[in-house]
Amino acid sequence: MKRRTFLQRIGFILAALGVTEAGWLSLGNRYYQALAQPSRRKLALLIGINKYPQNLALGGCLTDVELQKELLIYRFGFQESDILTLTDEQATREKIESAFLDHLVEDAKASDVIVFHFSGYGSRIKLNAAEESLVNTLIPFDGTYISENNQIVNCLLEETLMLLWRQLPAQVTAILDTSYHAPITAPSTASRIRAYQMPAKAEFATAELDFQKELKSKSISDRPLGLLLGATSNPKELAREILLSGFSVGLFTYALTQYLWEATPATTIIHTLSQVGSSIRQLDGKQQPALLNSKENQSKLLSDNFVTESIIGAQGVITATEEDGKTVQVWLGGIPLQVLEYYGVNSRLSLVSKDANIQIVLRSRNGLTAKAQIFNETKTATPIKVGQLVQEEERVLPKNINLSVALDTKLERIERVDATSGFATISHVSSVIAGEQPADYVFGKLPETKLSDSPGSPSRYGLFSLSCELIPNTAGEDGEAAKVAVQRLGRRLQTLLAAKLWRLTENEGSSRLAVKASLEIISGITPRSVMQRETVRVTATSKKLLSSEGGYVPSVSVGSRMQYRVENLNDRPIYLMLLGLNSSRTAIAFYPTSRSQELNAETKPPLKEIVIAPGEIITLPKSATNSEWVIPGSADEYEHQLIFSTAPFTQTLAAVQAAKYSTADKQPIIELSKPLEVAQALLQDLHNASAAKETTSQSTDFYAFDVNNWASLSFIFQVV
Repeated sequence: MKRRTFLQRIGFILAALGVTEAGWLSLGNRYYQALAQPSRRKLALLIGINKYPQNLALGGCLTDVELQKELLIYRFGFQESDILTLTDEQATREKIESAFLDHLVEDAKASDVIVFHFSGYGSRIKLNAAEESLVNTLIPFDGTYISENNQIVNCLLEETLMLLWRQLPAQVTAILDTSYHAPITAPSTASRIRAYQMPAKAEFATAELDFQKELKSKSISDRPLGLLLGATSNPKELAREILLSGFSVGLFTYALTQYLWEATPATTIIHTLSQVGSSIRQLDGKQQPALLNSKENQSKLLSDNFVTESIIGAQGVITATEEDGKTVQVWLGGIPLQVLEYYGVNSRLSLVSKDANIQIVLRSRNGLTAKAQIFNETKTATPIKVGQLVQEEERVLPKNINLSVALDTKLERIERVDATSGFATISHVSSVIAGEQPADYVFGKLPETKLSDSPGSPSRYGLFSLSCELIPNTAGEDGEAAKVAVQRLGRRLQTLLAAKLWRLTENEGSSRLAVKASLEIISGITPRSVMQRETVRVTATSKKLLSSEGGYVPSVSVGSRMQYRVENLNDRPIYLMLLGLNSSRTAIAFYPTSRSQELNAETKPPLKEIVIAPGEIITLPKSATNSEWVIPGSADEYEHQLIFSTAPFTQTLAAVQAAKYSTADKQPIIELSKPLEVAQALLQDLHNASAAKETTSQSTDFYAFDVNNWASLSFIFQVV
């Protein structure tokens, strides 16, 4: 492949990282074509720095490098010998720049594919004392050191990177999991941020400035810079890491690599961006990735002539085999991050091969790596090889999943003791110290306002996301005791746990139920689609490309009339349930009632199943005679989970029916008074739908979901 065609084919990875132009349709297919061609040489330089001098430390950068390396080798055919990694003390400024020149610029040929990745701190610094403006820099291992008279920064200028990229005979895909605008006072969070505040009087090392001057003196063509992919779309957003059991990881890198394991070519770039943005948003707030040079080639399309064969998605790969021939090691980089944390023993995967009957059963897991036993239904002696991709067949999750709330490190000792006591009284909720164990949310104090009388003003407590965003309607009154605040949040915590449970059903990339769904705004004769989702594995050969309007999180105006359009592409009927969170973080459900009875505040009509016949397309609400679905007046974020099953949602509907709710407003969406019971009933219904087939998990302590029996699609949109 010639270098001038690299940009045309690299689009898929850029999409997962944040294209903001709707014109970037289907360039993702070219990325797959570029990386999947075995005859092309592919080079990569991967940099990750966890340990910095002077007590600076990150936790997930080496994991990022490992994630990228496994993806490039096993998903896109890179040779390990062509991937150079620099980690921790190896990643000095001089070594990074030398590696770029020696491994990429000098060694690359015109037909090569090139990937550059950096995970570490970023910052903004003055070039010199006379300059007022700040410039973006990446902080290498030796990025800061102190001389006797001043502080010298030995950072890698972002402009230097651009000059290096222009030295390449072809274009490079650069992935930067970092951010630059560090807060002056580090926020108290349960997740690390990848931005560092440099001293105001810091000066640049002359070596970097001299190196940049040397690059500028060389004759450089006016070729495009390639793809510059960043972890944040807003300059002041913070790139974050998340702590899981046993490892930390950059949210951006995991969302990127996980989606690329699963994704197939028949997808638009903006749709992919929507997927990755949703993954990050569910876990840690509003960090969103971006294509930093999105003006180039924005109108180009991919015709079917560029795709020679279907690219099959996967959830992992065989990385090693044991001597007994019955045990293998599996890399699970394609499992959604929120699911991976609870991905249990006895989960089943099948080999992506001609013999799909060969399956493996997980026997143990440590982070992203699992040991699995071979289960061959045909009893043939087909050997399993390292590098074979695997797809999810059965997801096993424990039933005793709790909500974990981190106690802010800025709380006083007595406040932590009181809060811990309060959490002990709330079922299915546990407390941990922020930064020490995985957490879903943070309990802490609200920042003092300018109206506070003094620094000693009475404290106010609230519940925060891992990125310090206050959860709506969780702020308490001045002077409220910590234990009382925790107990006040009890119902809210149950709601958030319910949302956590139904998010664990998300399986767009692995489901074998063929379904499509689109969120539409009714604004005339023809509804306008603003967001689409479909199961990937069974609809990959579809000629129709999926797209989403606008950006990674579509905007819907207050007062808009909306509907979902849902299509069943299977040869059997399926059942649908819609659950979610509204702008106030209250749990809601779609209200599938029997319209033979008049709704009123006193009478609750019986709920009915939403059944979609084979090949049928329905809308929710189903007809114009139903109550209109109008977006209410609060401007914020909404989250809906559309869950499909081959069996009725018997227990789920019973749980909704038993709860107290009002029907007075005649809206097809109701607020759930007991969301946790509804979520637990939902998981049990999905488990029961898979029970007809012999499962590998017979314990009553676990749920087991078969990919042939359920699909779950996530929709997140902003109301403005």
